Amino acid sequence: MAGHSKWANIKRQKARVDAKKGKTFTQLSRAIIVAARNGLPDPEGNFQLRTAIEKAKACGIPNDNIDRAIAKGAGTYSDDDSILEEIRYEGYGIGGVAVLIEALTDNRNRTAADIRAAFSKNGGNLGETGCVSWMFDQKGVAIIEGEVEEDKLLETCLLANADSYEIIQEEDYQGAEVFTEVTELENLGSLLKEHHFAVKELEWRWIPNNTVEITDEEQIKYLLRLMDTLESLDDVQNVTANFELS
Repeated sequence: MAGHSKWANIKRQKARVDAKKGKTFTQLSRAIIVAARNGLPDPEGNFQLRTAIEKAKACGIPNDNIDRAIAKGAGTYSDDDSILEEIRYEGYGIGGVAVLIEALTDNRNRTAADIRAAFSKNGGNLGETGCVSWMFDQKGVAIIEGEVEEDKLLETCLLANADSYEIIQEEDYQGAEVFTEVTELENLGSLLKEHHFAVKELEWRWIPNNTVEITDEEQIKYLLRLMDTLESLDDVQNVTANFELS
């Protein structure tokens, strides 16, 4: 990779190269369950649920599965008595890289054991709550696909009180990412669509306040393997790290 590539960019490139890195049915269904449990079981009145459903449909999850996940979250599905907890895990990868993991689990012991094993096998260690989260801020992110007219994007961002944006110009991908406060994400998405931007996805993302540059090839191998292992776990919803590859 030429120049510097942060984890968010690396993750985006990896997802295009290998479709297996996409979320599993279990991960996407659990996101729907929690969104329905935390708010109204109606996507029209629940932005988090609407976003989770859109992601699930984009990955080909059948409507029956989506409806069942909503019913589980609303407590109206009688054949399931499991309770999902939202848990955040924190740790360090090789080279002192900070790693933040968001999980949904019905078994804390299993999830902690799986995550601890992923760290230990790849030169890192699972830490205590709070050990790295202070290095990250949570933001709302609108992901736009296709060629973007920057003047028009800037004007829309000012209207939406967005924090910043990044134009992406890569050999096989064009688009932009717009960053805003978590509470402003729904408004941002609506304004971008009104101004005819191709909004692919709206998400909440942890953004590192500082980054660690990794140049050693062996350490790069361990870090990428750690990220892959963590993201492959059904209990894990999101993984964020603060490394850059040069």
